[in-house]
Amino acid sequence: MDDIGRWLLGLTAATLVAYTAFRADSLNRSGAPAAAATGAIAVAAGWGWGLLLVAYFVSSAALGRFRAGQRASRVLGLIEKDGPRDALQVAANGGVFVLAAVGWLWRPDPLWQTLAAAALGASAADTWATEIGTLARATPRSIVDWSVVAPGTSGGITLQGSLGALAGAAFIGLMAWLVRWPNAAVAAAIVGGVAGCLIDSLIGATFQSRRRCDTCQQNTEMRVHTCGRETRVTGGWSWLTNDGVNAVSTVAGALVGAPIARVF
Repeated sequence: MDDIGRWLLGLTAATLVAYTAFRADSLNRSGAPAAAATGAIAVAAGWGWGLLLVAYFVSSAALGRFRAGQRASRVLGLIEKDGPRDALQVAANGGVFVLAAVGWLWRPDPLWQTLAAAALGASAADTWATEIGTLARATPRSIVDWSVVAPGTSGGITLQGSLGALAGAAFIGLMAWLVRWPNAAVAAAIVGGVAGCLIDSLIGATFQSRRRCDTCQQNTEMRVHTCGRETRVTGGWSWLTNDGVNAVSTVAGALVGAPIARVF
């Protein structure tokens, strides 16, 4: 199949997957076209790229649906975005992967696969840690000072969530191996995934914007709380949202995981 044919087939397949996810309420109206474009670029780079991205998305969506009602009740009024993914979330979690795919299209080199696997491993590790950790019965504690925090709080960790992060990174490593990517990419997914998730927690606990609703007396990430009142900043950088932290963690996962994997 020529390059144009693969582009068209990739765009068609990615659009169908994105539309299905939209109908399943996993993507919203901005997230669906962003995901379709991301998938089309991935398939253009090669079927292995596309399959790896689909595996990440399907596993994340499945985890998000598992006991979704219980999870939603535990983070009610805390998390800014708890529902279908929008375009910013798609870009924050898959942007580095897409850039690596573009790099592969420009000049095929295993380095791009290693960077992509590490970045996607970081996204998966963070997603799995959040989805599993939020449901944990154990009390979440801040990664910075070990103080008790509410479930879903950025920078809060549990044993279950930490194991979930490792499982998410390992899952991407397994998929990279199944699509016959280099061993360095397999290792990078695990190393970069764990490193990226750790960095995500550290930045989330220190620099991410922390807000509070004085009406409800609740700490939150939301600019406008569920009660309709605007919240005030109590810490961190007011402009740094969870999407920004996720983007930084995927970059960090790629920059940490890829060099270490290629050296060893």
